[in-house]
Amino acid sequence: MLYYLFEYLEQQYQLPGASLFQFLTFRAAMAVLLSLTIAMIYGKRIILFLKKKQIGESIRDLGLEGQKQKAGTPTMGGIIIIMATLIPVLLFGDLKNIYVVLLIVTTIWMGVIGFIDDYIKIFKKNKKGLRGRFKVMGQIVLGLIVGAVLYFHPEVTMKEKDKTIINESFRVEKVVGSEKKSVRTNVPFFKNNELDYAEIVSWIGDGAEKYAWLVFIPIVIFIVTAVSNGANLTDGIDGLAGGTSAIIVLTLGIFAWVSGNVEFSDYLDIFYIPRVGELVVFIAAFVGALVGFLWYNAYPAQVFMGDTGSLTIGGVIAVIAIMVRKELLIPLLCGIFFAESLSVMMQVAYFKHTKRKYGEGRRIFLMAPLHHHFQKKSYHESKIVTRFWIIGILLAIISIVTLKIR
Repeated sequence: MLYYLFEYLEQQYQLPGASLFQFLTFRAAMAVLLSLTIAMIYGKRIILFLKKKQIGESIRDLGLEGQKQKAGTPTMGGIIIIMATLIPVLLFGDLKNIYVVLLIVTTIWMGVIGFIDDYIKIFKKNKKGLRGRFKVMGQIVLGLIVGAVLYFHPEVTMKEKDKTIINESFRVEKVVGSEKKSVRTNVPFFKNNELDYAEIVSWIGDGAEKYAWLVFIPIVIFIVTAVSNGANLTDGIDGLAGGTSAIIVLTLGIFAWVSGNVEFSDYLDIFYIPRVGELVVFIAAFVGALVGFLWYNAYPAQVFMGDTGSLTIGGVIAVIAIMVRKELLIPLLCGIFFAESLSVMMQVAYFKHTKRKYGEGRRIFLMAPLHHHFQKKSYHESKIVTRFWIIGILLAIISIVTLKIR
């Protein structure tokens, strides 16, 4: 809203300083500062309100050290993250930008699903929360909406590179020409690292590119569902999901910045995606909200994010990755989420297999998800979180390096 106000003031009255709001860097800086302020100042008030309403976490006895002391800790703290993200975006973001609109919808959509899940757990005294099929159905519908909009909306485009051959040993490439609809994406670590989803249906024959949505939309649905559930599984000890997510989102912010800048994208030889740079404002607000939330969620936690926060975080990360054409980098960049999810799948599969074979279920890990395995090995949870953060930073650095390594 302030973006449009100052745009009007600049055009009509040439107000000094109004042009600052046209700069992406200025609006991103304002967004991160405001989101930090909201999360840290109003976050405390929300925690006190949750305590007053006795909206506390009911802890299942899993035999983990320090577990009983966490009983009654306020949950649904994801409201802090959502509020601290959306307010700066509404003030400083370009609300006509399709990417920003989709992320706002994603934040609210996943926040509502998570809120219903937490509400059932707390007020209905049902520890299972929202039934899994309804949760997955909500994620599938969101994936369907995101995939359809990204595929069919006229403003979701790319610019091709015009390749001019000077001689046999030298070639000049410039980002020129008109914008085109495309479902191409990056494939990390490979030369000519491009994958066109339309090629997967090329066997149909002439005009096959018209049916690329049959591949693209299911892939989007799968990614949104997988990453949001991965973030949900990672939220098991103080500060783990929040800190890991902040690292991932900041990295995606770098990708959005370079992909939305014609000069950087040309220099790095990556896709130039018009209008995607506006994501930087949303990402800045989101990072500020996550860091501000960590102020209260770091060990010992004064508040838990609940499914209200974890499902929202995962959904937003998935959608941003798809928008900047880095969805195939998710297993690396979101390696912590991937490892946590994989540990659960391996544990369940192996337990069922050994139970059928030997009549008694056996385990690969002492407990799943993976962070509980290390807790069972008597590692303090703050040490586990710190080491997971370090691994997350290393994975983020490797992900950034893929911009040039092929």
